[in-house]
Amino acid sequence: MVAGRELRHNQLISTPLGVAVMPSFDVVSELNAHEVANAVDQANRELAQRFDFKDTGARFELEELSVTLRAQVDFQLQQMLEILKLRLSKRGIDLACLDVQEPQTTLSAAHQQVVLKHGIDQETGKQLTRLIKDSKLKVQASLQGEKVRVAGKQRDDLQAAIKLLRGAQIEVPLQFNNFRD
Repeated sequence: MVAGRELRHNQLISTPLGVAVMPSFDVVSELNAHEVANAVDQANRELAQRFDFKDTGARFELEELSVTLRAQVDFQLQQMLEILKLRLSKRGIDLACLDVQEPQTTLSAAHQQVVLKHGIDQETGKQLTRLIKDSKLKVQASLQGEKVRVAGKQRDDLQAAIKLLRGAQIEVPLQFNNFRD
């Protein structure tokens, strides 16, 4: 019993104030910073163990959500990038969040920046809301900062919206949280 009414599957419920609460969920793009740090540490340990990187000074540097690859020559950067991708994927981080910059090479060293994208920007948020509205599903999508809130009367409609968004070609990885009934 909720506020004097029986709670049934796929129905709106009334609150004591008489306001209807619709089921909803949030679409976000988040990174676990702790897992990123662990992946970079593992990649640095692998570099220290590999014979082809012994005494080269090659290393990964993590600043906030950006990783700098430092090596002596360009081809080592390519190998390091593959090591980083492997370690990130093993730690459960989607590789779609990587924004790999062009390598910068000087006579004595080479470095490359890898930016980890997180959050849903305005343009991507508008693209997601437009996709949901064009699908003719009985749900409403609204952009709220770095997340998109999707609400609908029935749980099945929300699950169809999740399926639609998972199949969409979006350049950032999406997670779905705060599923409320």
